[in-house]
Amino acid sequence: MPCVLQNETFMTQYVLIVAGGKGIRMGGDIPKQFLPIGGVPVLMRTMDAFYAYNQDIQIILVLPHDQQAFWLDLCRKHHFERPYRIADGGETRFHSVKNGLALVETPALVGVHDGVRPFVSSDVIRRCYAEASQKHAVVPCVNVVETLRYVQEEGSVTVPRDEYRLVQTPQVFDATLLKKAYEQPYSPQFTDDASVVESMGMVVSLIEGNRENIKITTPFDLKIASALLEECSI
Repeated sequence: MPCVLQNETFMTQYVLIVAGGKGIRMGGDIPKQFLPIGGVPVLMRTMDAFYAYNQDIQIILVLPHDQQAFWLDLCRKHHFERPYRIADGGETRFHSVKNGLALVETPALVGVHDGVRPFVSSDVIRRCYAEASQKHAVVPCVNVVETLRYVQEEGSVTVPRDEYRLVQTPQVFDATLLKKAYEQPYSPQFTDDASVVESMGMVVSLIEGNRENIKITTPFDLKIASALLEECSI
């Protein structure tokens, strides 16, 4: 079993890879997580990123039921034989994560990662789990480099970008904590897992992410991903 040290106790590591995209912003019929980069579907590269970090990590793929047959066909075509379990996607991301958490046994650490972020580095994954073993709730992020404006009905104003961060995944938590957080009723205010945990009054720690860890949602992102492929060892 994969382990990290937490109060002299070895903790199993899980990751929920959530892939529920419809591909609307891509302008095509194939969901974005199945589109190829360098001939390999994005989702396979994402899963490989976690196996590169730890071959024993417990992967739970959360995928809409009506996409699972297509995914299994892709696995056969690409001879993709990584071990993982699968959970049905839900009505929202909140419900998808909740379905995946049902397969997680405690005590453990559990990360939640976007299926269309294949360029997360092993170092970022490692630091997320290591920090979560001490702080219980950890989110990777990067600095904002563009100027930001806050839009109001009467106009817009510049806001200090040093006070903001761009949030990435995996967001990693003590599994007992995250399961308890997801017992709450769904709220539209829950935009990610950190927001679900914060609604219980918990503090979420930030660590530095890697800027290559983009979320692939548009055709332009695919062009960036193709350029990154040569740089990142996935």
